[in-house]
Amino acid sequence: MSVDTVKDEPAASPAAFSLRRILPPVVTGQEIVLLVVLVVLWVLLGIFTPAFLTPGSIGPLLVQVAPIALVGVGMTFVIITAGIDVSVASMIMVSAVVTARMMVNLDIPAPLALLVAIAIGLALGAINGLLIAYGRVHPIIITFGTLNVFQWIGLQVFDSSTVNGIPGTLDFLGRGTEGSTLGVPHSFAIAVVAVAVAWWFLRYAKAGRSLYAIGGNANAARLAGIKVQPRLVWVYAVTGALAGLAACMMIATGTSTLDQSVGSGKELQVIAAVVIGGTSIIGGRGSVIGTLLGAILVQTVVSGVTQLGWPTQLGFLFVGIFIIVAVGTDLIRERARRRA
Repeated sequence: MSVDTVKDEPAASPAAFSLRRILPPVVTGQEIVLLVVLVVLWVLLGIFTPAFLTPGSIGPLLVQVAPIALVGVGMTFVIITAGIDVSVASMIMVSAVVTARMMVNLDIPAPLALLVAIAIGLALGAINGLLIAYGRVHPIIITFGTLNVFQWIGLQVFDSSTVNGIPGTLDFLGRGTEGSTLGVPHSFAIAVVAVAVAWWFLRYAKAGRSLYAIGGNANAARLAGIKVQPRLVWVYAVTGALAGLAACMMIATGTSTLDQSVGSGKELQVIAAVVIGGTSIIGGRGSVIGTLLGAILVQTVVSGVTQLGWPTQLGFLFVGIFIIVAVGTDLIRERARRRA
């Protein structure tokens, strides 16, 4: 073989090889396990509480799943990059209260309300991303700090009182006939579309696949030509934007009154859904389909405990057990990979 021939042959790209190697299978074992667990749970709940499998029960359950799954898409991106965002509940709170006040005081139409909430969430998420990407401080430290800052901002907008007289501008994202088509809640349909787009993005878009490389080894990804810092900024910004959209869903599913507890505890439910769904807490692996299944599982457990008449605390216990099992299984798999 001549020297010229060797020169003409394209060299294999280290980044391309790495991305192909770490890309997850189309359907993961974790997703299959979750699907089986969900089927078993729904069958059991259908036996012990027949009302569970009725449209009047499944519809509201899917409405509750929607904001968790939606924010879970962004959180999946974040955790794949070996990050975390514990400020999403506060971003939901700020987006919700500002949007609700504008709906009451300015009577803004639904499209503008959605844009306002998404823009606020996007801005808050971008702040997280900039501090994490360029401040080089661990994400949990930054987002724990911004959690409190955003919460303070939200409380100032609340001005120590509830927002009353919220019009039904966003009812198409809520419960009942106005919020669904053919029995499928619009909010859940939006979450499913977001999951489908995110699945395609992570699997087939170069920018999406690069998130796995960043989570696997950020330094190696940087050496392979991936712009790590800008990627991190938009990952957190997207998470914030989805939190803003989730805020609109929570306004729609509530009453005409919004109080300061809006969004409370959602960060734990979202992180639980992502981790239970199979996304590695140490980064580099994850699946948005698993996140959707994890969100359905979390809400199924919470709703099932309520319908069975058991103490509410048992729901938290069961979700906690699922998280421990999921994280433990992930760590065992990671150790096995390193030894192989």
